[in-house]
Amino acid sequence: MPMALFDLVPVVLFFAASMLIGADIGKRMTVPNKVLYYFGIVLVTAAGVFKALYKLFYAAGVGEYEWMNAQFFTNQSVGFLLTGAALLLSLKGSKKNGDGGSRHYALLPTGVLVGMSVTGLAAMYAALCKYAAELKKKSAVLFFVFSFILSLGMGYLSSRDFDSAKMNWIAQSVNSLAQLAYLIGALILHKGGHGSSRDTDI
Repeated sequence: MPMALFDLVPVVLFFAASMLIGADIGKRMTVPNKVLYYFGIVLVTAAGVFKALYKLFYAAGVGEYEWMNAQFFTNQSVGFLLTGAALLLSLKGSKKNGDGGSRHYALLPTGVLVGMSVTGLAAMYAALCKYAAELKKKSAVLFFVFSFILSLGMGYLSSRDFDSAKMNWIAQSVNSLAQLAYLIGALILHKGGHGSSRDTDI
């Protein structure tokens, strides 16, 4: 049960960072762009919440709801891809006005889902690093790069033996650290975009 509850930590960190980034960068997004971004965030967050609930219900003896476990990879992959696409599209917008070990669903081959996750993550972090560079926040770039590397590492760990409690703890610790770095980077961007008298709003 503690492991299941710990699974919620990176989910909460990811959601908090993503909402903060959305509030700041939303100025540069069109309405369809925002819908794409937030829909992606909801998918990724829901995927993590349901996966944690699956473990929690199982540990508490409530039941084993396999669909909660099975949905994780598909929804997370699609969510990352949508979020990354939305952030890349936002780079074209106006600075001011926003112009511009488990079973998975067999909807797509596993290799395609992995490619979608990696592509989405790469797009997300590439766009965020571009924003950080615009604000001359090198520390944010470092945190985003660190988070991206750890996220890729989490992807590798996900392919290991998750029947092992030790592997679960290691993987979720890496994931939590990745999302914490993501949140810190988002906070640096937020402060850099709003804490200056210069016209540098994200």
